[in-house]
Amino acid sequence: MKKLLLVAAIAVFSISNTTAQTGFEVGVNFALPVGDAADFSTFSIGLDGAYFYEVSENFDAGVSTGFTNAFGDSVKIGGIELDSDDVQFIPIAAVARFHVIKNLYVRADIGYALGINDGNDGGFYYRPAISYKFTEMIGATISYTGISLEGVDWSTVGLGVEFSF
Repeated sequence: MKKLLLVAAIAVFSISNTTAQTGFEVGVNFALPVGDAADFSTFSIGLDGAYFYEVSENFDAGVSTGFTNAFGDSVKIGGIELDSDDVQFIPIAAVARFHVIKNLYVRADIGYALGINDGNDGGFYYRPAISYKFTEMIGATISYTGISLEGVDWSTVGLGVEFSF
């Protein structure tokens, strides 16, 4: 099932990428874990990609995906120190973006995050963000990422740079 969803996401990106380049966006983000995620990881690095279609003058919608790697941390349990493995996700989501003022917009991604590492089945994915465009091609974003796993909420707060094409 995971492989089928991944292939579907790649197909959607391939098809949408051939129609026009004006709405394509890629970004790199660095995030700190909060909540349950802070017990098992130190920080994460992610690569994101999205394609937006203009719905109206101030509203865009599209699809997004990416890859996130959260670096494992040492955990003490009963006086024994154990090393946590890295945790990896590939989110596949619908995305909406509303332009608040000329260079400032809010964004929301909602979908499913595929778990890549062993024992990680993935879960419901959501990512609200606020972004500011410094130029036509370069912007910065602040985001909160939440992934609802079985019994655990994997959450991070991130800062990123995005490039529009």
